Amino acid sequence: SRHTAGQTLSPPAPRVDSISNDLLLPERAESLKTKCPPASDALSVVGVDMRKEVNAAHHYTGEYMTDVLVVRRGQQFIIDVSFNRPATPQDDFQLEFLIGADPAANKESLVVVNFGNHSGAVWAGQIVEARETVVSLGVTASSRAIVGLYRMYVAVAMGNGMQRTEKDPNTNFYLLFNPWNPDDDVFYPDDAGRSEYVLNSTGLIYMGTSDQVTERGWVYGQFEEGILDACIYIMDACRMPIHNRGDVVKMVRTASALINSQDDNGVLIGNWSDDFSMGTPPTTWTGSASILQKYHTSGAPVSFAQCWVYAGVLNTFLRCLGIPSRIITNFNSAHDNTGNLKTELIFKPDGTPDRHNTQDSIWNFHCWNEAFMKRVDLPQKYSGWQVVDATPQETNDGYFRCGPAPVIAIRDGELCHPFDCGFVFAEVNSDLIHMKSDKYGNMTPFKVDTTYVGKLIYTKSLSGWGPEDITGTYKHPEGHFKLLADQQTMALAEQYGCSRDNSDFPASKLSIQISGYVGDPLRVSVTFYNQSETMKSVKVHMEISPTYYTGVVASDPLKVEDFSIKVFELSPQEYVSQLDSNSSLEVTVTGQTDDVEVSEVKTITLKLPPLNITVKPRLNPQVNRDMYVMVSFTNTMGFPLTGAKLAMEGAGLTIPPMSQISRKVGFKPTKPGLQTLLVVLDCDNLPDVNATTARSKSNFNISFTAR
Repeated sequence: SRHTAGQTLSPPAPRVDSISNDLLLPERAESLKTKCPPASDALSVVGVDMRKEVNAAHHYTGEYMTDVLVVRRGQQFIIDVSFNRPATPQDDFQLEFLIGADPAANKESLVVVNFGNHSGAVWAGQIVEARETVVSLGVTASSRAIVGLYRMYVAVAMGNGMQRTEKDPNTNFYLLFNPWNPDDDVFYPDDAGRSEYVLNSTGLIYMGTSDQVTERGWVYGQFEEGILDACIYIMDACRMPIHNRGDVVKMVRTASALINSQDDNGVLIGNWSDDFSMGTPPTTWTGSASILQKYHTSGAPVSFAQCWVYAGVLNTFLRCLGIPSRIITNFNSAHDNTGNLKTELIFKPDGTPDRHNTQDSIWNFHCWNEAFMKRVDLPQKYSGWQVVDATPQETNDGYFRCGPAPVIAIRDGELCHPFDCGFVFAEVNSDLIHMKSDKYGNMTPFKVDTTYVGKLIYTKSLSGWGPEDITGTYKHPEGHFKLLADQQTMALAEQYGCSRDNSDFPASKLSIQISGYVGDPLRVSVTFYNQSETMKSVKVHMEISPTYYTGVVASDPLKVEDFSIKVFELSPQEYVSQLDSNSSLEVTVTGQTDDVEVSEVKTITLKLPPLNITVKPRLNPQVNRDMYVMVSFTNTMGFPLTGAKLAMEGAGLTIPPMSQISRKVGFKPTKPGLQTLLVVLDCDNLPDVNATTARSKSNFNISFTAR
């Protein structure tokens, strides 16, 4: 019920050591006012100051753009309460903290903090200082407290009742996970890691192929206005139980399902087609803030996402709530439809790829997240980085979700531990098996490549704007002469049900090398090496096919050739019209002799023209003062780029060959310190034009310091 003007009296509240479900909630107290008015000298509350600036500085929450206090659990924050007179030792008052629609003491969604001689509270209370009529109260939330938006009341004992303050949005506050607190399950052990994995609001996402790694910037924007509210709304909209929101394992596992909309009306709708007419193309997004704000405002899933968009938004969600997190890219990531460690590439009797019967796929890259946490449900060894993946690929317990899976368990093949270790293990460890079918449909393996999948695993480095190779955290060194540790890992994984093809093929003395030169024209060179002592006559077949980054062939082959050794050339006019966003060219070569069959696959991505940015003015940028950048782009591709858009403006452009566009874009720094600006150029017929982030490249970040 609504409060009337003045304060509300209710029956006596129990002490903190005897809280029961019958504790009267402040919102419901009005209907049970006592008939006795307060005595003239009774203690009453005049005002409450949440000490936002002081608390924010100590809790590393000063960047959150909100009028509401933001603090972290397990760490004291200060509240000033002004009374009508100086408080005495005989006065009895308490703070009451409530979260959720139906707070209950036995679920720790209603917490009472007493001051003085009372003890036993889940949260600690301390009188820090008394200055005439103002009392500074120190409150330390439990290091396992529920995370979210709390309501707070001050209650003063008087006569046979408690006099409570009215409901006041100004005394609400957010309570977050605390990676600075050793008792919190998300504790991160050093300042550099906390600065990067919690506080950094801009990052890099790696894309492309293991041979041609590209990158794009992503603005996480976890401190932007409305984002914290949006993250709370996501949990509310998807009906995550309040009492689970203090458990980081449950929070992260639930989040991996909430970010996709497959089965719970979550944040993002996936789309791996070439039709984005009903929403925003995944390549156009530059960050998470606009996605989360749109979801919060509309209550409807946002269109569209692919793996890096899911990872970017999940990273924002985790960092916003205080969970250390980072984005991971696995190059040559296996998506095995049969759930084993065998990814099969099938060839017809004449050596051509059998696309129809090849059900498994290998993505050029796949992005997921890692969250840092203590696994209280597992032995201590499995604490640390955990894989969490919001891209909807496979269901688990009825939902499209994945993780948290301990990275160390994946590395060591210990796949019996929750959650989804076997699925992630297959993504980085599957064997690529080349199969030859005969005219009756019988298939025989002729090559097993144990190193193709999970070729390279990258994340943004801790120390700068470059990649960190973390492949060694997911898998032991491997190769033709496998190290003992890798052999033991694979053997253990098989014990947990991951079947492999253990065929032993002798090293072939005939091999293929494919190389590509990206330019105008594109050149593909195929070389055969014969290490045997006799001459070989080889029947060779090659296909060059436009292919999505998920391994799905986009259209019919561009080139089908039988040949000796030579160099092929493709003009842009021959392949660009068949490319879509994030597609590339897959070159497949097979060779047959009387006694040997060989095959090789290579993916080639395009080299992109530069996008140049100049900041104006160069000197002395100031908070809340207008400034602008000049964005210029010269099309050197030799063919028209259509539907070109600068993502920060959304202006549609068509750019003729060799012509230049230049745009002046204004903006205003809203806070001091080092800031990063991201500009993306997106085109309908040029894939990945926004896939790199560096000076003079297509997707550009430039840093400047505002005062």
